[in-house]
Amino acid sequence: MEIRRAGIKDADEILRLLVQVNNVHSKNRPDLFLKDKTKYTKEELIDIIKDDSKPIFVAMEGDILKGYSFGVFQSHVEDNNFPDIVTYYIDDICVDEACRGEHVGSALYEYVKEFARSKGCYNITLNVWEDNTPAQEFYKNCGFHIQKYGMEVIL
Repeated sequence: MEIRRAGIKDADEILRLLVQVNNVHSKNRPDLFLKDKTKYTKEELIDIIKDDSKPIFVAMEGDILKGYSFGVFQSHVEDNNFPDIVTYYIDDICVDEACRGEHVGSALYEYVKEFARSKGCYNITLNVWEDNTPAQEFYKNCGFHIQKYGMEVIL
C-alpha cells in the first residue's frame, strides 16, 4: 500500500468515501447530517487538494483508493494566551467500508504522524463524535487521550 498526497485525479474517489463518513454521522445524528451527502462539493474539494496548509493524504493499493486523511495546520502566532506552537489537526480519517480490518487507518495515521513531526508540529489533535465508538477506540489505540469536551444543548 502506498500513501501519498492526494491529487485532483483522486477527487471522485475521495467524494465517494466522504459519503460513507457522512452516513456514519447521519445514522448517529440525523438532526445534524443529511444522508448520502458530502461535506464538500467537488470544487471545494479540489481547492483543498491544492492547499498546502490543508494536506489530504490517500492510501492506495494500485488504482484503488482505500482511505484518506484530511489535515489542517493550526497555530496561535502572536496570541496573548497561547504559546506559538503548530498543531496538526486531523479533520478526518476514513477507510473504505470494503477495506476495514486491513490496517489502512493505522497506516494513514502513522504516515500523518511522521508528516506532522517532520513539519515541526508540537501535537496532533482531532474531534470525534460521542456516538462514534469505533472511531473513539481507533484513536485511543493510536495513543490519543481526551483533551477537552464539546457539549451542546438542543433547543
